[in-house]
Amino acid sequence: MRSFWKELPILVIIALALALLIKTFLVQAFSIPSDSMQNTLQRGDRVLVDKLTPWFGSEPERGEVVVFHDPGGWLGETQTKSSGPIAEGIQKALSFIGLMPSAEEKDLIKRVIAVGGDTVSCKRGGKVVVNGKPLDEPYIFPGNTPCDEKPFGPIKVPEGRIWVMGDHRQDSLDSRYHQNLHDGTVSVDDVVGRAIVVAWPIDRWSTLSVPSTFDQPGLSAAAAVAPSAVGLAGAVPIVLWRRRRLIAKVREEAEARTGAEARSGA
Repeated sequence: MRSFWKELPILVIIALALALLIKTFLVQAFSIPSDSMQNTLQRGDRVLVDKLTPWFGSEPERGEVVVFHDPGGWLGETQTKSSGPIAEGIQKALSFIGLMPSAEEKDLIKRVIAVGGDTVSCKRGGKVVVNGKPLDEPYIFPGNTPCDEKPFGPIKVPEGRIWVMGDHRQDSLDSRYHQNLHDGTVSVDDVVGRAIVVAWPIDRWSTLSVPSTFDQPGLSAAAAVAPSAVGLAGAVPIVLWRRRRLIAKVREEAEARTGAEARSGA
């Protein structure tokens, strides 16, 4: 029994170190602070965020739900309410090992609609359009419209940045409302990671998959350019072939004239 009590502090330290490593490099829990992602996410839900793939150079993709740091002024001036020293101590301890968000963190969670190189727009009464393809968005909060309260675009998303929107369109201060800075886009460097699962409460456990509308053919900006690129690639050999034929024909005519002049002189 005495050896157990001697080893207990070591076991606790190892457990805390592992938890800290997991929080820093693998996965972290975040609490949903608002209604901006309803009904996909509810206020108070706990989501697990994948922090590993960004370490390998992976960037956010269309349709993913991502957590990102406040790019600057999106959250406004927020004051943290004091909940007492005991509660604050518990929260700090749990946030240190990744089981709760830190009270000092200023992070947001939205859905990626467009990525670097994309052109995104939305007219009143219409759908969100990415690279000329309208999105079918069944995840939008019931009764909301894609953008009637805040039409936008067209906006060309710079490389290394993303355009994000909340699923509860009429209760989300997203990229549409911050176009005074970088046209409302968010740097991929500010992205903490992709939310992959709703972990709490248990009765709401679910994975956060990418909606099928983002898999439609031709949505990628590269794919939209591909047909013209293929046409150009096919046209180049034809042009070169016709040019060679023309040069050969000119040479034949020149040789024929030279031969005729030589015969007439003889």
